[in-house]
Amino acid sequence: MIESERVAVVRLDAIFRQAAGSGIVANAHRINQGAFPICNDGFRDFFLFAQRDPQEAVEWVVDLVSRRIPARFGLRPGDVQVLAPMYKGDCGIDALNARLQETLNPAASRKAERKLASRVFREGDRVMQIRNCYDKDVFNGDVGILQAIDAEKREMVVVVDGRRVTYDWNEADELVHAYAISIHKAQGSEYSAVVVPVLTQHHIMLRRNLLYTAITRAEQLVVLVGTKQAIGIAVRNDAVRKRYSRLAERLCR
Repeated sequence: MIESERVAVVRLDAIFRQAAGSGIVANAHRINQGAFPICNDGFRDFFLFAQRDPQEAVEWVVDLVSRRIPARFGLRPGDVQVLAPMYKGDCGIDALNARLQETLNPAASRKAERKLASRVFREGDRVMQIRNCYDKDVFNGDVGILQAIDAEKREMVVVVDGRRVTYDWNEADELVHAYAISIHKAQGSEYSAVVVPVLTQHHIMLRRNLLYTAITRAEQLVVLVGTKQAIGIAVRNDAVRKRYSRLAERLCR
């Protein structure tokens, strides 16, 4: 419809989430235009830590979230969101959540915990609702903190946007850990900082629009962990934008 020039069009080309002169903004525009982002060169809010091995990349992500970013930028680990392209694999969302929970909220803390729906939930965990639940007024993608586990009542309490939401044991499958989440789930959200693993093992999901979405979720800081090869694959892959409807041609008749 835009290409046909038969309808009024307003182009939103100003990004307000980040500060003027931000490397996040500059690189968002570059990626959108099919150019490689500028990393580790003049910007104080956009970095790439080169790592080819997926398991080593996981360790880098954990170290960045738990130690390096808080030490250098004064952010709490809870201000940093890990966004990954896919769930499976050595550096997928499932593996990242396991390692991040182990580091940020370990079993050694002696907090109450319970294994439900094949996951170990522990007080203090960052969790995400994965289905719309109108009765509880929580929806797919809502993130909260698991505040309490009550074994006698067989329920958990999660604080979401300041509200206490109660889950029975049999409702635990509506929750997943959210130390790392998919880029798709992050659409519409914003975070102080994001850490994004970008590896060739993610090649099935590496697309320009996905990388653009990931980096524009950050207000203050973006850190990529992976390879230039994988980033290049994402930047060049714009296939999702191709349309074969001939709609513009038909509108112009």
